[in-house]
Amino acid sequence: MSLAARIEREGTKKLLAIDGGGIRGVLALEVLQRIEDLLKARSGKADFRLADYFDYIAGTSTGGIIAAGLSIGKSVKEILEFYQNAGAQMFVKANLLHRLRYKFEDEPLAAQLKNVFGVGTTLGSETLRTLLLLVMRNASTDSPWPICNNPYAKYNDRMHPGCNLDLPLWQLIRASTAAPTYFPPEVIVLSQGKAHERQFVFVDGGMTMYNNPAFQMFLMATLDRYWAARPEARWRSGAERMLVVSVGTGTSPDARQSLDPDKMNLLFNATAIPAALMYAALNEQDLLCRVFGDCRVGDPIDRELGDLVGSAGPLESHQKLFTYLRYNAELTREGLDALGCRDIEPEAVQQLDSIDGIPELRSVGKRVAETKVLERHFEGFMPG
Repeated sequence: MSLAARIEREGTKKLLAIDGGGIRGVLALEVLQRIEDLLKARSGKADFRLADYFDYIAGTSTGGIIAAGLSIGKSVKEILEFYQNAGAQMFVKANLLHRLRYKFEDEPLAAQLKNVFGVGTTLGSETLRTLLLLVMRNASTDSPWPICNNPYAKYNDRMHPGCNLDLPLWQLIRASTAAPTYFPPEVIVLSQGKAHERQFVFVDGGMTMYNNPAFQMFLMATLDRYWAARPEARWRSGAERMLVVSVGTGTSPDARQSLDPDKMNLLFNATAIPAALMYAALNEQDLLCRVFGDCRVGDPIDRELGDLVGSAGPLESHQKLFTYLRYNAELTREGLDALGCRDIEPEAVQQLDSIDGIPELRSVGKRVAETKVLERHFEGFMPG
């Protein structure tokens, strides 16, 4: 089935979003493995992939790698093996002269992405079986840049001289993962006609409000302006018509409980800001989804709001715009204990570059999957 045919077919629409979070993406992958297993069993198909079920997949930073892998039809197991085998190669320490600018070299990561997705694969490639949303920040224009392969989007017109569908997929993923102080930025040249090209500098999408891209994905699926060439093809909202599944990579709200104010110098802030922005961004998107969606599962937002499961929402009609599932883990001592991971130290799983903590991160992800991902959450949206 062509992407255009899939976009326009009747029936429910299923959307999947994966947060950013560096190597902690393996935690999200364990949750996705559980989802894949549940849906595969109900589908009865031996070769079932999440791309067969989800119509739209979104990801930011490490979530972008996972989202793109799923969209081209890879199994969760295959992506997990990629992280397990190539994780250490992706995070190669930068040389000493560059340490004050960034922590890791970009070329090993670029090489891995080219190898997996292909140098010649573009955003508009037929290899992509679903709608795909990748989030990055255009540092040249100081603006978020959510980019999608929707053929009806304004800048995806094949007649447009700078059609986004012609951009290399690996490079867009690399741009989405370029976390400041971790990796150098990615430079992408956009054509604006034969006589003019413009260079833009991109950094990690976690530096926007879309580190959790779930609500932005919903907007891009339903808002007519994102379907400029054919607004009537946009997807219709409704709790019975649309499912949004959001998978996190873990949070650590008490990571600096013993922080001394005197230590908050310029260097400290430079290294702490990326994680702080990512945490704030993912919470905001999650909250919006729970308010406007019919939330069936999710950890408490805070002590005041709780989990918002069954909440009425702000609309006078109390109508919900979609059904919403949120799976994540709190990587604090208290959160790990609650999951039954008492033997895992928080420090081993909290960092974005915790390569040595991959086994522990996988263990936490499996516990989230076992205790939180239930078949009944997908009621009304099971594969048929």
